[in-house]
Amino acid sequence: MIAAYALAHEEENDAFRVFIKNSDGEQIDELVAELNEVIEPAVDCTQCGACCKMLMINVEEAELNRVSEHLQITKEVFKEKYIEESLQGQMIMSSIPCHFLEEKRCKVYEQRFSECREFPHLHKKNFQGRLFGTLVHYAMCPIIFNVVEELKVATGFKSGQPI
Repeated sequence: MIAAYALAHEEENDAFRVFIKNSDGEQIDELVAELNEVIEPAVDCTQCGACCKMLMINVEEAELNRVSEHLQITKEVFKEKYIEESLQGQMIMSSIPCHFLEEKRCKVYEQRFSECREFPHLHKKNFQGRLFGTLVHYAMCPIIFNVVEELKVATGFKSGQPI
């Protein structure tokens, strides 16, 4: 349902991105934080799992250590089973969907990676600078979808507004 709505509103979201780019960044960050505080707790991520099916996850060394210990396997085995290394040396999960997704639930939820823990990153400053990436996930994440739609209302954005 969200995906179909997102597809039908791509032009509107492009216009909204321009609208937000020309808005006061601090005010937008405050609005996004306020909206996120209300919307995020209302969505049970453990019943969704869409991000686990679609995102590429970077893994830090400390996270690799923590999760491999939790799984009671060596770092080397963990790397061999679950990690690819980019040309720049960055470790990433080697599978999309995530290896640890099982029936919409994360098998390592309490030990999950920081990118998973922080997604959808709406608590961070500089929403304007991240809006393009946020809108990439708009069709997939109910939190992003609802925050963006409420932000349109809160900022007075009107569909069809001249850019």
